[in-house]
Amino acid sequence: PSASPAFGFSSCGRNSCHHLAMKSFARVLVGAAVVGFAAGENVTPVQKVIQLLQNMLTKGQEEKHAEQVQFAAFKQFCDDTSTEKKRSIKEAEETIEVLKADIGKYTSDASQLTKEIAGHDEDVSVWTGDKKAATKVREIEKTDYDAMHKDYSESVDALQRAVAVLKKQAHNR
Repeated sequence: PSASPAFGFSSCGRNSCHHLAMKSFARVLVGAAVVGFAAGENVTPVQKVIQLLQNMLTKGQEEKHAEQVQFAAFKQFCDDTSTEKKRSIKEAEETIEVLKADIGKYTSDASQLTKEIAGHDEDVSVWTGDKKAATKVREIEKTDYDAMHKDYSESVDALQRAVAVLKKQAHNR
């Protein structure tokens, strides 16, 4: 894109042409406003345009300020949130380390207790075997006792009858 020689440009980039055109337009408007004031007219269309542009400038500056304030508040929120999240992450990492240590301790305890349980299970199985053997011995001894008791009972009974018979015979003589 090249500008016309009337503006005094031989060639320019898009942004610089636009910028120069805007400057030229602003100069024309300011010049027209000065001429309008000098002529003593109340409000010319050019003055009205200048007034609108000034109002736009003021409004733009106010909006820029409001946006800066809003951005500052948002940035503060982001900074506060970031700080809080970093603190939370640090606390969580510390908690993770503590929990990892607890897991290691509990794993060690579980291993030790597993060994102890295995030892107790072995004791229980030995004691169960001993109990079965002792029960069998008692059953055999009871059988022997019952047989001996029966034999002694029969012998005592026979002796009592014999004593009764002998007393009868001794009484008859």
